[in-house]
Amino acid sequence: MGSGGAGWCLALALLLPLLPGGLGKPTARQERARPGAAQHEDRPGFQYDHEAFLGKEEARSFDQLSPEESRERLGKIVDRIDDNKDGYLTTEELKNWIKRVQKRYIYENVAKVWKDYDLNKDNKIAWEEYKQATYGYYLENPEEFQDATDQHSFKKMLPRDERRFKAADLDGDLAATREEFTAFLHPEEFEHMKNIVVLETLEDIDKNEDGFVDQDEYIADMFANEEGGPEPDWVITEREQFSDFRDLNKDGKMDKEEIQHWILPQDYDHALAEARHLVYESDVDKDEKLTKEEVLDNWNMFVGSQATNYGEDLTRNHDEL
Repeated sequence: MGSGGAGWCLALALLLPLLPGGLGKPTARQERARPGAAQHEDRPGFQYDHEAFLGKEEARSFDQLSPEESRERLGKIVDRIDDNKDGYLTTEELKNWIKRVQKRYIYENVAKVWKDYDLNKDNKIAWEEYKQATYGYYLENPEEFQDATDQHSFKKMLPRDERRFKAADLDGDLAATREEFTAFLHPEEFEHMKNIVVLETLEDIDKNEDGFVDQDEYIADMFANEEGGPEPDWVITEREQFSDFRDLNKDGKMDKEEIQHWILPQDYDHALAEARHLVYESDVDKDEKLTKEEVLDNWNMFVGSQATNYGEDLTRNHDEL
């Protein structure tokens, strides 16, 4: 589900925490959901499944555990997902769990950064507070940003953040409540922010700035063929997806309406799709529900461990779910 070319956003993410007075960083580009077969091939191993089932932070905590510890903690989670305590996990129970995990991640993320931006402690975050915390050092010391790429990034992101902030600020007082700030940081979760998500996606991918996304721009957002060899099968599949399902009016490019249909499809429930995927891959007896034994037998699809994620950073500590 990731995106291919966010080099300057990554540079900013590394740069800004090092700047004096730099509490924040510009809002990152949104990860784009791509319903379809290629979705689970974008991330190594079962990383997509781990993050959907556990949430990003908790998925990292499992990466520190031994296989035995991961299985033990997974067993406890299974008991919590089984709402009616009948000993089985249904697709519906898994879907509800995944939705709760996603909601918890969003609100924990907002709570974590709230104090950094609410500088006057009035339980609101004014645009000026956010701008100062995120861009203050750059605005006061532009001469230190000689690199043209950095200059371009800041100049581009500041008005973009302001536009998104104003869209989230429903009462127009330029001070975000916690709910408005949640919409600012996670616009994909709010109906009134859909136009902003679509516009930012277009701006990210539309490299020739013609107001549309053609097939090559669509592919470049996911895959950089740096070695110049043949494209992987999943990229060829995505090209077919573009022609068959993304470019609805068959004019060779996506407009804003088609982009919205792609990234925010009304008829696609990501939590339900992931729940169905987990059941399908783990349901040995094909009764369309999972026993705890079936989940634990396929534990490495649901959660990680040191054995399955030995390349991850194992130094982070997180509380148990």
